Amino acid sequence: MWPSGGRHLWPSGGTSAAQSHTRGHLVYAAGGVLSVHTERGTSIVPANRVAWTPAGFTHHHRAHGDTDMRIVFLEPSLARLVTGHPAVFLASGLAREALLALTGPRTDDDTAPDRSPAARSRLLRVLVDELREAHEQPLHLPEPRDDRLRAVARRLYEDPSDNATLADLGKAVGAGARTLSRLFRSELGMTFYEWRTQLRIHHALVLLADGHDTTRTAHACGWANPSGFIAAFTGIVGTTPGRYRTGGR
Repeated sequence: MWPSGGRHLWPSGGTSAAQSHTRGHLVYAAGGVLSVHTERGTSIVPANRVAWTPAGFTHHHRAHGDTDMRIVFLEPSLARLVTGHPAVFLASGLAREALLALTGPRTDDDTAPDRSPAARSRLLRVLVDELREAHEQPLHLPEPRDDRLRAVARRLYEDPSDNATLADLGKAVGAGARTLSRLFRSELGMTFYEWRTQLRIHHALVLLADGHDTTRTAHACGWANPSGFIAAFTGIVGTTPGRYRTGGR
């Protein structure tokens, strides 16, 4: 859809068609929040993270809040240095500057000189080197395959504030808590409670991008006490909800 990458300004709720590419690509939100959906799951991309989608993965993007989306495609020689699965990486200051330089001006009023192919190649290598030094971030929510897990996931997608225990959810989907617990670990590589926390943080990022305050977001995502939400959010995103909402990183 955008074979050369670049800058794309999306209104809140904007969604791309399902697509795949012959080259892997990086997606960065210079403003707003993006979600990247593949058959493997959903990645949330706040403004201090970069999402990677390898070549051949069918995916679509969605904007949460007015979003300044930047896309950089990588040649196979560079793509093989990243990873073979969808992932989210912390964006260092240098990585952010490289992404912005590769995708155009920061705002509509800015001008940026055209870069030679050699200069772009150097920037791309710097960007990939920075990502190789960064750890994958826990902002990729894997998609269940087992029908029982999918039923649990649907219920929690519809209401992230649902505080039902795993045993209660098991009764609703016809599986024991022990079976579901084993499936979460074997299929998704995390416990049920870790997965639900990830889901809630994803939802929180969307609500914050839409302008909701910390207390309202905490309650909508299942936390009775905003302090518990702030701790969980900060542990995963790296900044408090209040600072994130006001643009602090």
